[in-house]
Amino acid sequence: MDCIKSFWDGEDQKGIYSCPQCRKTFIPRPVLEKNTMFADLLEDLKKTGLQAAPADHCYAGPEDVACDVCSGRKLKAIKSCLFCLASYCEKHLQPHYESPAFKKHQLVEPSKNLQQNICSRHDEVMKIFCRTDQKCICLVCVMDEHKGHDTVSAAAERTERQRELEVSRQEIQQRIQDREKDVKLLQQEVEAINHSADTTVEDSEKIFTQLIHLIQKRSSDVKQQIRSQQETEVRRVKELQEKLEQEITELKRRDAELKQLSHTEDHKEFIENYSAPACFRKSVHFIAVHSFYLQHFDQVQEAFLHMRDKLHEILNDEWMKISLKVTEVDTLLSQEPKTTAEFFEYSQQITLDPNTANMHLVLLEENRKVKFTKGQSYPFHPDRCAAAGQVLSREKLTGRCYWEVEKGLGGVSVVVAYKDSNTVKEMFGTNSKSWALCVFKRGFEFRHNNIITSISGPRSSRVGVYLDHRAGILSFYSVSETRTLLHRVQTTFTQPLYAGLQLYGPIGATAEFCKIN
Repeated sequence: MDCIKSFWDGEDQKGIYSCPQCRKTFIPRPVLEKNTMFADLLEDLKKTGLQAAPADHCYAGPEDVACDVCSGRKLKAIKSCLFCLASYCEKHLQPHYESPAFKKHQLVEPSKNLQQNICSRHDEVMKIFCRTDQKCICLVCVMDEHKGHDTVSAAAERTERQRELEVSRQEIQQRIQDREKDVKLLQQEVEAINHSADTTVEDSEKIFTQLIHLIQKRSSDVKQQIRSQQETEVRRVKELQEKLEQEITELKRRDAELKQLSHTEDHKEFIENYSAPACFRKSVHFIAVHSFYLQHFDQVQEAFLHMRDKLHEILNDEWMKISLKVTEVDTLLSQEPKTTAEFFEYSQQITLDPNTANMHLVLLEENRKVKFTKGQSYPFHPDRCAAAGQVLSREKLTGRCYWEVEKGLGGVSVVVAYKDSNTVKEMFGTNSKSWALCVFKRGFEFRHNNIITSISGPRSSRVGVYLDHRAGILSFYSVSETRTLLHRVQTTFTQPLYAGLQLYGPIGATAEFCKIN
């Protein structure tokens, strides 16, 4: 107002007053009055201050929840109201914080799925939970198709389930703590295994180094002893050789004298110069070299060979004991199952490989069952078993596995074997690459590496097999209402294993791998 008055004071001489902005003229000079609306707006601006226009990142994008109140370009919503079923930006959310009318409204994080809270049949908010049908419904549904059902408010159901949730969380948190303790124990077990293994390796290297040094020392001593004996014997032989050569020279000289004497015609001179016994009186006595000296060193060689064979035998026996001790290391991860549930945890469904079936077998029931027949015309395959009644599985067995075999008519061998060209050509149990538990009417036998061991145990037509490939454990069980261990093998498996069967007849004999649920 002061600015306009000052401007018009300069136009008093003209008598015509113009608006400084639109240039409209006034006669006479207008009386200026305060613009109350503009003054109030200025007062509000003084209190709140000028606000900058929202930045681009404040506007809702395709993936954001937009404010339902904004016109034009919409801002991002910061809350959604489950009562209003609308989403609001910061500005339009203020009434929910300031007005008592909105105090009971429930605000949640921005959601695009608010319409899911509307009943599709009655267009009402679903605030009721039907426990009978386990679903959220609206008030109209309560009086309609859900009439007579067990219903509560959604808030009450939420409160109850929230309590259950907290109990579940406590259980989960307790399990997390227990598992973290287990993980810590396993980590300590790993550290203990590593420490024990490292210490054992260091000790074994020291022991083997000591043995090598001992053998090297003994080798050096024996070599020195032999060389010393060699020098002694050679010196004695050479001394004898020199004496013999001297005797030969003397004999040749005497022979020449006798030869010359033999041509003497004077009988008196011949008789006086010849004396026969004196020629051999000083002859050197010796023993033939081959009959003593070479025989002496031959005996040393025989003693060495005997020592080598004995060391091989000792080392092999001791190495087998050491190897068994290594595979018997009891860690938390290689404990054998005890209960049916624990066995079934490692259940392995076995199917038989038609390419390994012997000509006297036919496979049935999705290759889980085998039957002994007179003969089949199978095509040639390098994996086909040569021995009658034999077949191997399709599955390669590593890790920890459990399966069961049901014996039908006739005898059967429950087999675990490597699959290679030599194994399939030989009868199971006759080599070092197959392990067979034979089930007959009279009882059980175990066959491995052509060694047959009689097994005692409760008679049963079902045999369970547990394999821990890493730990080198193979166990056979008689299965009825309980499991009874028949035989356990502790060894080192160097290849993947395959399950197998061998039927012993008569025609029609069967066996099958059981389905384990």
